[in-house]
Amino acid sequence: MIISHPSTKDNLNNGLGNLMQYEEITNGIEGKTEASKFKILVYSPHIFRIHITRNELYDDHSYAVVVQPDFEDYILEDAGDYLTIRTSDITLKVDKQPVKFTFYNKRGEIINEDDVFGTSWIGEQVTTYKKLQDGERFIGLGEKTGPLDRKGHGYQHWNTDHFAYGVESDPLYCSTPFYIGVHHKMAYGIFFDNTHKSHFNFAASNNRFSSFSADSGDMNYYFIHHDSVDHIIQSYSHLTGKMPLPPLWSIGYQQCRYSYYPDKEAVTVAQTFRDKDIPADVIVFDIHYMEDYKIFTWDKKKFSNPKEMIDHLRSLGFHVVVMCDPGIKIEEGYEAYEDGKHQDIFLKYPDGEYYSGQVWPGWCHFPDFTNPKTRRWWEEKFKDYVDLGIHGFWNDMNEIATWGQMLPDLIEFDMEGEKATSRKARNVYGMQMAKSTYEGARNLLKGKRPFNLTRSGFSGVQRYAAVWTGDNVATDEHMLLGVRLVNSLGLAGVAFTGFDTGGFVGNASEHLFARWVELGAFSPFFRGHSMINSRDSEPWAFGEEVEEICRNYIKLRYRLMPYLYSAFYEAAQTGTPVARSLAIDYTHDQKIYDPAYHNQYMFGKNILVAPVESTKHLTKVYLPEGEWYDFFTDRTYKGGETIIAECPIERLPLFIKASSIIPVAPSVGDNTCDLGDVLELHVYKGKEEGQFTYYEDDGESYNYQQGSYLKRTIKYDPGKSSIIVSEAEGKYKSKYNKIRVCLHGFDFDSVRVNETMVEIKEITYRFIEPISNFDPIYTEPNEALQVKDLRFVEFENRAEAFKVTLY
Repeated sequence: MIISHPSTKDNLNNGLGNLMQYEEITNGIEGKTEASKFKILVYSPHIFRIHITRNELYDDHSYAVVVQPDFEDYILEDAGDYLTIRTSDITLKVDKQPVKFTFYNKRGEIINEDDVFGTSWIGEQVTTYKKLQDGERFIGLGEKTGPLDRKGHGYQHWNTDHFAYGVESDPLYCSTPFYIGVHHKMAYGIFFDNTHKSHFNFAASNNRFSSFSADSGDMNYYFIHHDSVDHIIQSYSHLTGKMPLPPLWSIGYQQCRYSYYPDKEAVTVAQTFRDKDIPADVIVFDIHYMEDYKIFTWDKKKFSNPKEMIDHLRSLGFHVVVMCDPGIKIEEGYEAYEDGKHQDIFLKYPDGEYYSGQVWPGWCHFPDFTNPKTRRWWEEKFKDYVDLGIHGFWNDMNEIATWGQMLPDLIEFDMEGEKATSRKARNVYGMQMAKSTYEGARNLLKGKRPFNLTRSGFSGVQRYAAVWTGDNVATDEHMLLGVRLVNSLGLAGVAFTGFDTGGFVGNASEHLFARWVELGAFSPFFRGHSMINSRDSEPWAFGEEVEEICRNYIKLRYRLMPYLYSAFYEAAQTGTPVARSLAIDYTHDQKIYDPAYHNQYMFGKNILVAPVESTKHLTKVYLPEGEWYDFFTDRTYKGGETIIAECPIERLPLFIKASSIIPVAPSVGDNTCDLGDVLELHVYKGKEEGQFTYYEDDGESYNYQQGSYLKRTIKYDPGKSSIIVSEAEGKYKSKYNKIRVCLHGFDFDSVRVNETMVEIKEITYRFIEPISNFDPIYTEPNEALQVKDLRFVEFENRAEAFKVTLY
């Protein structure tokens, strides 16, 4: 039912009009205007929800938001011409004639305000217009191409299978309609919770406003304000959920190809990793493992005994991940098809006929993952996979992708009993498939954590799956674009993300592949993948030089596993991403938005990565405020300046922030189960205090939820020249028997651990080895890749607190 409103005969754009009445409700207010009704709900001192509809009922169902408002410590005042709702952090002013919204910080400064058009409709399309602030920038929005600063650009959210997408293509596979605005040393976030096709205009083709709109449905958005971008992301993650702690093996190196077959080829690839001393944890099977591309089957000729193959791969220390596509082939006698019909779980046209679309197996029906009954059916189908020993799953083609790429709008979805068409359901289909796979695998694995990967998703997808950036292209441009996509997904609360290392489409050159592996080692999700009819793309397929470089950087990834797993723990606790755009920590530094530097990012909180093309041997790097160490040599640099960094193909520019603490496993074997028994704590001298939360558990079970974990706070105090490690929290016993504290940049003559003087040892330290038998740019390659005379102390790893003091 549409609420009556004044004649629109002469007005093509229909706004809210004036406030007619309002009343206070639990956690906020509800009001009625000449054209609509609205609710304002307060979720926390930092989060307001604005919900506007022209219909009789609000559409309150959300696949994205997992919390309800539970905050009442606000003040409502009626000043005559306007209302105010005030928390300790935000004041919302609601103008009455016409209704529009302005948000102020606690100093009374405007954070964000409606343009005079406010929220209005053109037909079914609903739009909110926001007045541009001086110097305002826009970041985030998830999987979107283009620059870090999105001002002057427009984007759509409409999940699309976009093979070999261009560096400016839009839309892509995943929709996360959340962005962050930055101006006047302030920042705010807006999450638009509407699953219809949506549009974001950040002052593209106008200099008056930014706007966000949906083709239909309610205007339902959340406004978030904090003093930092990091806390804005954390509040957004409070709304939409945080990623679960992944299995440790899933953040090791994964090797994939479209496709490895027959089974002997997959086993040979796995054995070659072991023979060549290149760590890896996963072999991934693309669609050719199936019989005629039919999900839940195995090709009887190419994979005659999958259990035997998987057991053999496990004996080599590999987990297996298999492709899962949603299309169920229409074929009599095919169990999944027959049972799907019997259970009536497929998508339908309005007349009740099942929708059919053509994809890899041929003509297919598609499960309706917005129906709880379908999700239970899907879980049951995964039992055979789990019984074979498979713990990882890859959800693909779930936009829904079909040949022709024109899913009819009139297809009906259950939407948890509130039926809707493709217009509303398309953007959440992939997320609901990922949910079905994740929850099914989690239940079937009975205490083991599954790995789950998806191509398509919506806000909140981080609760169920990692996300990779789809069918990229083997070019330097695409390599750097992949970095920006991963960083932007992190800004939208998706912490476990990555790209197809080496490029999926086309053939990488030798040096491009080497550089891509270097960058992949500093991506949250690290997988090599290439398509059919392209050259082999394993680390050894490009010659000895590239093989050595790949071995170096994959091993470096594994050496950094204690640091990386702790970063994943932080992401699971707070929503702070693993790969952090510099806009998170250096939001108001104008230089980081320069296209020359906007690919740079922090890996975890302490390592700065400066991506660079494969063709360059020198590059400009901008180091933000503070002091920085060259990762390989310990040369120091003053922050706030641009440097020229050497970057021959064997060296990716990496820098460590002063006062950082980096946990490292120096001894790397075959996989994440083989990291030795020594934990190094690399501490970098600085002027500020440093702190790191170190986290460890068994890496595969949920026992950490019952206290079987180890967590320690490590603090560096420059004033007292000391490193303080807290008592171990939790019941888990560390896998590392010894601790080695490595001291970078310090001047000292003696070291005391608690009250005991200890021996100081000294070595020449390398995080990676120099490349042999080649002619690198450096005259002295060893010097370019080593820390000279690094001093350290070593002692038994006990659960008690300890203090290292330098004299």
